[in-house]
Amino acid sequence: MSKRLETVATMTCLKTLLMLFNFILWGSGMLMLCIGIWMRIQLRDYVNMSVQGSGSALLAIACLGAVLSVAAILACCCTARGHPALLYLYGAFLAVVALLELGAGASVYAYRTSLNEGFDQSLNESMAAYEKDESIHTHIDVMQTTLHCCGSRSYLDWEEMIPRIKVPSSCCKEFNASADKCDTNNRNDIYTEGCYNRVLNLINSNIGVVAGTAIGVAFFPLMGIFLACCLASNINKAEYEQVA
Repeated sequence: MSKRLETVATMTCLKTLLMLFNFILWGSGMLMLCIGIWMRIQLRDYVNMSVQGSGSALLAIACLGAVLSVAAILACCCTARGHPALLYLYGAFLAVVALLELGAGASVYAYRTSLNEGFDQSLNESMAAYEKDESIHTHIDVMQTTLHCCGSRSYLDWEEMIPRIKVPSSCCKEFNASADKCDTNNRNDIYTEGCYNRVLNLINSNIGVVAGTAIGVAFFPLMGIFLACCLASNINKAEYEQVA
C-alpha cells in the first residue's frame, strides 16, 4: 500500500512539473514568435537589399515559435490524460524540436557570414537601381535617414556610380529641409559616413539575439523529455502494481 501511495505521489509531482514545463514552453514559443516577427519588421528595409534567404531565416524562427506554442497546448492535454504512449510520443516530438531549434539557430549564424560577404555587392546594385526602382528608392532613403549615413562606404559612392547619380536628399542631415538649406554638394550639409558597416552592425546584432534565443531554448526541451518519460514510466509502474 505504501509503495502504491508513493507511486501516486510521484505521478502527481511529475504531472505538476510537466504542466509547469508546458506553460514555460508555450511562453518560450510565443517569445520566439514575437522576436522573429518583430525582427523581420524592424529589419525589413535592410533585409530586402541583402542576400537572398535573410528574411526566410527570421520567418523560420517565428514559425518554429508558433509550432512550439501550439504543441505546448496539446501537451497539456497529453499530460492531463496521462496516457504513456502519448507521453512517449510527446518526448520524441520534443527531441525533434530541440534539433530543429539548434538547426535554426545555426543557420541564422551561418547567414551572418554570407551576409558579410554579399551585402556590399547587393547594396551597390541597389544604389545603381536607385533612380529606376521605386521600392529600392524608398528602402535606401529609409536606410540613410534612419542610420545617418550616405552611400555604401562613403557619400562619394553616389558620384562614382555609372551613370553618375546625384547625392540623394536623404543624405541631408535635415531630410525635410528645403533646397536652400541642404546643399548635397556641401559636405557640411550631408552625412559623409557610408551605410555598409552601420547596416551590418544593426543586422548582425539583432540576428544575434534571434539566434541566441533559438539555441538557448533548444536545450530546454531536454527537461521536458526527461519529465515526460519519467511520468510515462511511473504510470506504467502504477498500472502494473494495481494488476499485481
